[in-house]
This record gives sequence, C-alpha cells and structure tokens, in this order.
Amino acid sequence: MTNGGLTGTISDSVARIRQEVCRLHEQLTRWELVTWTSGNVSARVPGADLMVIKPSGVSYDDLTPESMVVTTLDGDVVDGNHSPSSDTDAHAYVYRHMPQVNGVVHTHSPYATAWAARDEAIPCVLTAMADEFGGEIPVGPFALIGGDDIGKGIVATLEGHRSPAVLMRNHGVFTIGASAKAAVKAAVMCEDVARTVHIARAGGPLVPIEPQHIDALYERYQGVYGQR
Repeated sequence: MTNGGLTGTISDSVARIRQEVCRLHEQLTRWELVTWTSGNVSARVPGADLMVIKPSGVSYDDLTPESMVVTTLDGDVVDGNHSPSSDTDAHAYVYRHMPQVNGVVHTHSPYATAWAARDEAIPCVLTAMADEFGGEIPVGPFALIGGDDIGKGIVATLEGHRSPAVLMRNHGVFTIGASAKAAVKAAVMCEDVARTVHIARAGGPLVPIEPQHIDALYERYQGVYGQR
C-alpha cells in the first residue's frame, strides 16, 4: 500500500469523499442495516478513476475519514493504511461498467436478506416501492465473495432495471446511486419495504400495483417530489 501519494485537486477531492463515506457509514448502524463489521459504503472520486471504500474488518466505532481506503477502479490500493473491504472488486466492477453510478452500498439488513435467502424478488405492492424502485426489487445470482463475480451479478441484474437495489442470492443487499448518499437511501428504503411486505404477506395475499400506476408513481416521485 501507499500513503500520501495523491496531490493537488485530486487530493482535495479524496479528502472530501473520505469524510462523506465515513459519515455515511453512521447511517448503516443508525438504521440497523449491518452487524459487527459487515457492510460497506463506497464512492467514486470525481475527475479520477478512483474510489473510496471502508477498510476490511474495522469496527464502525473506529472508522475515521483517514481510515477509508482509496483504490483504483481495478481495486488496487492507492492510498490508505488498511486493507480495503473484501467487496472492493465488486464495487470497482460496478463503477467500471455503470458510469452513471457514483455510490455503492452493501448491507446484510435482515428482512431484505431473508428475501435473498429465498431467492425471491420483493414484489411491488407499495406506493413507496413504486416511487423509489420503479417496480420489484430483483434478485441477482449467487456469487462468491472476494472477486468481481458479485459485481458482474449486480450489473447484469440492474442494467435496464429501474431499481437501485438488488438482492444477491444467499448473500445480501447491494444498492447503487448517483451519489453515495443516494445509494445509502436506497439501502434504507429496501429494508423498510422488505419488512413491510413480509408482514403484509403473513396476513394474507399481496395485492400488486398495476404497471401503469407504478410508472405514474415513479415518474412523479423521481421528477416532481421534493424541492427542486
């Protein structure tokens, strides 16, 4: 590993992204999306083929901006005193193949991961799902941790899909976003709807939303909702 090998404008961008990524990990514990040291947030560095990601196996309580690891989009460490997350190659693959993505999040949030364990997509039966995900939350293929196979599964599943979340079979949740914050929001929303739909199904049959209504809800939320 190297340390301090970044200069000028890129160094300033990396410092800012390190702070942002560190701070966003607090949201994973706040919303109970992770346990112990599992899960991670990464962000693309603007203007450079670099990303910032959580170090491997470090407690959330011990995370600092300086402990975040900077890698290339091939997963090679550029700056940092720790080994990067074991999911680094998966994140890097997503950034290389989805240029519109600037943030990636991985969690093992319990309700969403339970759907992944059943190899079952979460059907679009809530307006909140139509708003955020534009339809069902799909399931991606099984893949072993440590290489870029998970990244390949994420890209193959989400390309051409409106959902920013995918349930990787037998594993957990990966989300993408135009920013790291947007990817964290998608992870929070994914767990929320996974829990609600689980509870609903326990009480009886689910009632799907008709496709034209999903489209209308998605377009309104993505294009009109909130402050502009």
